[in-house]
Amino acid sequence: MVVGEFKPGLEGVPATLSSISYVDGQKGLLEYRGISIEELALKSSFLETSYLLIWGVLPTKEELEAFEHEIRYHRRIKYRIRDMMKCFPERGHPMDALQASAAALGLFYSRRALPNQGYIREAVVRLLAKIPTMVAAFQQMRRGNDPVRPRDDLNYSANFLYMLNEQEPDPLLASIFDTCLTLHAEHTINASTFSAMVTASTLTDPYGVIASAVGTLAGPLHGGANEEVIDMLEQIGSVENVRAFVEKSVANKDKIMGFGHRVYKVKDPRATILQRLAEQLFENFGHDDYYDIAIKLEEVVEENLGHKGIYANVDFYSGLVYRKMGIPIDLFTPVFAIARVAGWLAHWKEQLEANRIYRPTQIYTGTHGAPYIAIEDRHRS
Repeated sequence: MVVGEFKPGLEGVPATLSSISYVDGQKGLLEYRGISIEELALKSSFLETSYLLIWGVLPTKEELEAFEHEIRYHRRIKYRIRDMMKCFPERGHPMDALQASAAALGLFYSRRALPNQGYIREAVVRLLAKIPTMVAAFQQMRRGNDPVRPRDDLNYSANFLYMLNEQEPDPLLASIFDTCLTLHAEHTINASTFSAMVTASTLTDPYGVIASAVGTLAGPLHGGANEEVIDMLEQIGSVENVRAFVEKSVANKDKIMGFGHRVYKVKDPRATILQRLAEQLFENFGHDDYYDIAIKLEEVVEENLGHKGIYANVDFYSGLVYRKMGIPIDLFTPVFAIARVAGWLAHWKEQLEANRIYRPTQIYTGTHGAPYIAIEDRHRS
């Protein structure tokens, strides 16, 4: 291998064969199992979409009802996990709490052997069911409260919002939140999904796989970007300050959070849907001045950077939607994780079907034949 073959970040290097999702960055196209994200956002639910991603087909009515029933039954978490979470520092980031809690599930359900179909389904159900409960539980605990018990009479998204605030959500809020989960459920081989696949290739248990992916998602260049967007809008402060902010950022070559994508060279199709959801929220529950700043920011960024293929991505509007729902800013990324568990599990299952442990190579740039120097002879100039 020659140095010219090296691609930082493995950009554009195929890492697997997959039938789970497809992205065309030039056309702004995203499909789950061949179905457009626009159609799924309009017609499907998050759990139906999860079933599609993981098992490769849309479920029948009976299959979906059985899947939903299993997930309702497994929403509760072991009291030992709750007790462990009560020991977490209140100022700890919820993503760190989630990573630790997801890994802890393996203590109860781990199986370090090639799993059969029964175990795969059990793991899928448990992780989809329990991850939202753990996110909501930590939010309550760091307020000094006991966790709110799940309600079996509420659907997936409504139940999470209920556990978060101990208040049954407006049906429209729950519906919009469910669509947000669908939009974030899967996106080919991004950093956290690749992390999940590498971990899965060792045949460790799926709880370790998800914990690995959560740790990767926590970074500000991946799932944490929507938190940074809200901070940026706060910093800008008003519509009048937008142009100066963009011009200064461009001149200094500073990253403008919520813009640009390694794949999309047009506006992220999920951002377009999220913008419509934001407008729907503001129309029904009151306007948000940050939205005006965001609209102007997108316009000015497109003027200055559109020719470089830099447009709004999924993180740009998702934070505005979650903020309007009353979700704390540092829970934005855990909410992303709740959704992306579906995609991670789909890739975990697909990896097992034709597994080979990942073992990439490197291009060595160090020296050869270096002598060992005795410690008394080592000096720094």
